[in-house]
Amino acid sequence: MQTRTDTAWVEERAKSLGFDLCGVVHAAKFPELLRTEEWLARGYAGEMKYLQDPRRSDPSNIMPGIRSVIVCALNYNTDLPKSIDVADAAAARSTDRHPRGWISRYAWGDDYHDVLKHKLEALTASLRERLLHESHEAFETRVYADTGPVQERVLAKYAGLGWLGKNTLLLNQAVGSWFFLGAILTTLDLPPTLGETDIPPRDLCGSCRRCIEACPTDALVEPYVMDARRCISYLTIELRGSIPEDLRQPIGTHVFGCDICQDVCPWNRRAPVSSNTEFQPRSVPMERNDAEDSFEGSKQPDESLYLPKLEWLASLTEEEFRRIFRGSSIKRTKWRGLVRNACIALGNSSVKKGTPAHRRISALLQRLIQSPEQLIAESALWAMSRIE
Repeated sequence: MQTRTDTAWVEERAKSLGFDLCGVVHAAKFPELLRTEEWLARGYAGEMKYLQDPRRSDPSNIMPGIRSVIVCALNYNTDLPKSIDVADAAAARSTDRHPRGWISRYAWGDDYHDVLKHKLEALTASLRERLLHESHEAFETRVYADTGPVQERVLAKYAGLGWLGKNTLLLNQAVGSWFFLGAILTTLDLPPTLGETDIPPRDLCGSCRRCIEACPTDALVEPYVMDARRCISYLTIELRGSIPEDLRQPIGTHVFGCDICQDVCPWNRRAPVSSNTEFQPRSVPMERNDAEDSFEGSKQPDESLYLPKLEWLASLTEEEFRRIFRGSSIKRTKWRGLVRNACIALGNSSVKKGTPAHRRISALLQRLIQSPEQLIAESALWAMSRIE
């Protein structure tokens, strides 16, 4: 059995590798894990069938012989404005008269799965090197960077990293919630960060309901409970079919994910900014410069994933999508999903009839209405009806 000194070493080593928080917890059936079945029974998971994996309710079912879980948090916050500070993402930075959309902050840069996994594997390698030096007996590890049947938020709570907020996310008093969570499952018997007499960080949400009241689609059906089927992140990323018509207008100009419930959270007011350059907005070189494809008939400047032009996103070919979003979390929504989202956002962009922007967007939507992809054609038709 390892000592508390080993646990302290793991936590310090994690921070030296760039993690902002780290804690160790014994693998156990925590109360929150047992509530998953009820949540699924309500249908709140929508089409996310992978959430029905029974291993999610008990870490011991994930890895034979598991004893401990090392949970790490990696900050991805940037110093760019929040979505709520950009009152209307479609109108923001609109001096060039191009409606713009909102991509969730976590997806502006490189795919967080890759960045997180690399750091978790480095921590695992360091742990093996330390224990090998001590001639320790063999042990197993398994890394999950939001890639398996692990409820990292629950484990993180009992590892002392924070509390589960009313928006269902893990909140930390010093860091807020702008961070990714990853886990290392191991057969090592590491003493937990919280001792036997310690309790997890207390819930500091208090009477605050800002996240619940700010959600435009009413996805937070009650404090601490989310109906994912109404969440903008689910609708723009996980949902493969058409977005329900009653939820299209509330989506606004979101094209990938949503940050609203984090943007309004008081604990994120002073959230630190990440030093990881991988999470800064990507700049995408624009190769097309002919009159037909260019919005104004001249060579286009590089495009940013921070407030990108909706016309650019809606006009992407499948080949361009694969090239541009290689190594990006945005590939999760797939090409037809992103174009669908861009069409819905264009329909919500409040473009004025008779303006150059309206003429351009109308022509683009007319072209997309003829798409052989029914999902795209139907979304473009809806958007056309809105701007007309």
